[in-house]
Amino acid sequence: MPGTLSLHFPRYELHEPRVPVWCATPGVGRLFHRFFDTSPFSPSGRYLALTRLPFEDRLPQPGDVAEVVLVDLHTGKERTVAETRGWDTQLGAQTQWGATDHDLFFNDMDVESWTPFGVRLDPVDGGRRLLDGTVYMVSPDGSKAISPCLLRTGATQAGYGVLAPHGVAPVNRGAPENDGVFLTDTVTGASRLLVSLAEIVERTRPLDPDVFVGGSYYGAHVKWNPQGTRIMLVLRWLTDGGDTAHMERMVVTMNADGSGIAIAIPADRWKPGGHHPNWCPDGETVLVNLNLHGDGLRFVTARYDGSTLEDAAPGVMGSGHPTLHPDGRHIVTDAYPNEPLAYGDGTTPIRFVDRLAGTESALVRIHVVPPFEGPRKELRVDPHPAWDRAYRCLAFNACPDGTRRVYIADLTEVLQ
Repeated sequence: MPGTLSLHFPRYELHEPRVPVWCATPGVGRLFHRFFDTSPFSPSGRYLALTRLPFEDRLPQPGDVAEVVLVDLHTGKERTVAETRGWDTQLGAQTQWGATDHDLFFNDMDVESWTPFGVRLDPVDGGRRLLDGTVYMVSPDGSKAISPCLLRTGATQAGYGVLAPHGVAPVNRGAPENDGVFLTDTVTGASRLLVSLAEIVERTRPLDPDVFVGGSYYGAHVKWNPQGTRIMLVLRWLTDGGDTAHMERMVVTMNADGSGIAIAIPADRWKPGGHHPNWCPDGETVLVNLNLHGDGLRFVTARYDGSTLEDAAPGVMGSGHPTLHPDGRHIVTDAYPNEPLAYGDGTTPIRFVDRLAGTESALVRIHVVPPFEGPRKELRVDPHPAWDRAYRCLAFNACPDGTRRVYIADLTEVLQ
């Protein structure tokens, strides 16, 4: 793939990138890929799957239509393959691939009942199946999708669920029996509650009830491990007033069938500072930014059952959205514009960390702050660096000229 990119896409050369970088969306823009834990590259490597916003100068309203877009990396052409009302500003329509280039997943919305649902689309012949449940992350073999309640996610963080009118989203009280991790069979479309928040809290007792009186639990990010054998859930607790400034966060894991529920990262470890847990390639450990020693964020690994919590790259500061390469040696991440490793002018690095040597370098420096971020930064642009299936190239979001665009960096040389 890298050899063909120069034929169809312009190079990005500002700030002298250490690796070759191309803009894969040089047209009208408003395009971004989903998140750092799923690849926008199709299984064959030929296509990028993206979401296009209808506009960027104001907040969207429920019912506004976004587009699901494919970029053909062999021809340089963009093609809108679907429209959707089941999206939000940070992760779009959760557009992602299944096992083949014939399996593209995203969410849509029934605006009569304001019920979100997943879609399985064959972008080649246009065939589609509507799913009873929503899509947050598809299993590695493409047979199942997991999701929190996407109507409820806005209670703890704007931009990560689906847009619906005020009052539509259910409000949790305590740890409800009817909310939790939902599992959808992508072949039949059938969906069920795999494990409830009530069951998770009952089995793990994640917060001291004498200290955290009342309040409500919500599910946030849910992620398959690379083997499809375990699921991670970021569990959040809000005070009765719904004050996110005093929200508690923890990482819960379970087996693929909902058994074996455990806490990998407890709330007291997260509270001093932390964000963005992600499965490591071994499927046994979680990589996360944590202020483990009181000296700022570091890259930390935690075993799925919480039995170990260790520095993953001693001496290197944490930031952004980290992913461990399958070689076990290299971490790739970005940095928020307000984090110490950003440059203070709206540009941020794509960082390449050698955890064994304890060194790092900036592969790319690029502008990410859009002209309009929204009152709660709902329209901010996070790079979310994500690997292709061969772990040679990265896709990431940026906004160097006032609109969202997706870039591809070829890391072949630095990985050798």
